[in-house]
Amino acid sequence: MDSHVLVVTHDENMIEVTNLTKAYGETLATDDLTFTVKPGIVTGFLGPNGAGKSTTMRMILGLDAPTSGTATVAGRALAEHRQPLASMGALLDAKAVHPSRSAYDHLRALAVTNGIATSRVDQVLDLVGLSDVAKRRSGGFSLGMGQRLGVAAALLGDPEVVMLDEPVNGLDPEGILWIRHLLQNLASEGRTVFVSSHLMSEMELMAEHFVIIGQGRLIEDISADGLRAMAAGERTEVRAERLDELVNLMRADGVEVTSNDRNAVQVRGLEAGEIGRIARDAGIALQSLIPEQQTLEEVFMSLTAHSVQYHGGDQLQLAA
Repeated sequence: MDSHVLVVTHDENMIEVTNLTKAYGETLATDDLTFTVKPGIVTGFLGPNGAGKSTTMRMILGLDAPTSGTATVAGRALAEHRQPLASMGALLDAKAVHPSRSAYDHLRALAVTNGIATSRVDQVLDLVGLSDVAKRRSGGFSLGMGQRLGVAAALLGDPEVVMLDEPVNGLDPEGILWIRHLLQNLASEGRTVFVSSHLMSEMELMAEHFVIIGQGRLIEDISADGLRAMAAGERTEVRAERLDELVNLMRADGVEVTSNDRNAVQVRGLEAGEIGRIARDAGIALQSLIPEQQTLEEVFMSLTAHSVQYHGGDQLQLAA
């Protein structure tokens, strides 16, 4: 018997964002954004703080109206769905819970008002690991417990589309591993999973596709493999005698040489073998030739470098 599991995805459950623009006066929170989130994989929504991720998600949910463009779930605005919570589950703000309500009562109220069987409440509480504290007031929850309750609310309607904004905030390492496996499992069932973060280091372990934005504009809509290809073979560290002479020989169109320290340079645009040939032909002895690969986080930082809202200084100067 074939042990492979066939995952059937349903393209009608896509999130489609088309020419989405949101202006607050003269400030553009999003600027002509277009992308599609497909089922069957985890799609990471990345960008620096202030990039427009939360605004985009609010427009997908219909909480904010776009200045122009559209955001649809399964081909329609979410408000047009007969049972929105069964079509799409979302977590935007884990603190959006009345502090005097218990986790159970909060979820039960959502279930009753959305036509969901109350038996589902116990199921999602167990799924997120809150069964033992279900009757405690949510106002006493830690940040991580609040995140788990928010995830439970998002999954209450057993939706085909799940959208979470910064779900790992406040979670300990065990909780981060749990949310990673949970979302990957949901995607493996053919659901559409859209997760925002500004932490590439975590998202590269979770997502198979990335939508990267900065200052409200689309920077990349790319698979994880495509992003890794951008990272591969990016630079080579070179140490050599007569280094200045070698640098002059390597300089050409499309080649970037930057100083690492007094005895080394980093070269982009030339493969290590070509650098070795240039050195050999000039009779320059190489001390080391080390191909380096950027991490995905470094690629992300490079892509969004001009879109960061606030930049810290390189040095902290203290008053005497």
